Amino acid sequence: MSAYRDQHFLIDPKAVDRIINSTEVCGRTVLEIGPGKGVLTQALLCAGAVVTAVEIDESLLGYLTEHFSDEIDGGRLKLVLGDAARCALPATDLIVANLPYSVSSKILFRVLRMDFSEAVLMFQKEFADRMVARIGSKECGRLSVMVQTYACVQKCFELPPSSFSPPPQVRSAVVKVIPRDPLFPIANKEIYASVVRTLFSHRRKTVRNALKSARGELGDDKVQNAFSRIIPEILDSRAEELYLEDFATISNLVS
Repeated sequence: MSAYRDQHFLIDPKAVDRIINSTEVCGRTVLEIGPGKGVLTQALLCAGAVVTAVEIDESLLGYLTEHFSDEIDGGRLKLVLGDAARCALPATDLIVANLPYSVSSKILFRVLRMDFSEAVLMFQKEFADRMVARIGSKECGRLSVMVQTYACVQKCFELPPSSFSPPPQVRSAVVKVIPRDPLFPIANKEIYASVVRTLFSHRRKTVRNALKSARGELGDDKVQNAFSRIIPEILDSRAEELYLEDFATISNLVS
């Protein structure tokens, strides 16, 4: 089968077992995004989950409907035709997904706005590495900060291209995501996101100079107020040298 919208379908049964065994599945309600031909769907059902699977490809949905007719009739599986980046998604306990590389960021941030307990998600390795990069390190970026502000993240394991059909050009990684409230108060989530984006868009500049570049977006008065109240050590740092508390402090002062 060819990739659909950059989708590479998981075919390695050992990898499926590792995903299923990375968390408790039995008795949980599961949202599966992008079930493909149902390899993970089958494993989730066998492990005792009740699954809602969202699939964008109508032909694949037809295949799934026929293949899992007994589970659908028995109420253990519900199939939804839709784009997970846009369609309504139900509140759920556990989210499992093998995401197309091209929409990883869009769906990840949508997932983080949902009501769920835990997610086990597959990404391109480089994307996963950015997600879990230590805050305050050179590897840290906008993705690292935005994800770790709202969740605990752990890279569970990597998979080679041979685990998929068709095989991608890169390695993949499974990441566990557990939502949490921000560790430091955030007055305005939109401004927080804007500040993080601004600082990493000018990551070679100090915080002081990066904020100067964003006066039009954040407001000149608010930026000047922040300059007068942020300690010099933060103003003279660069985005990759900051910690979550620093990002919260800066955004709260320009809110």
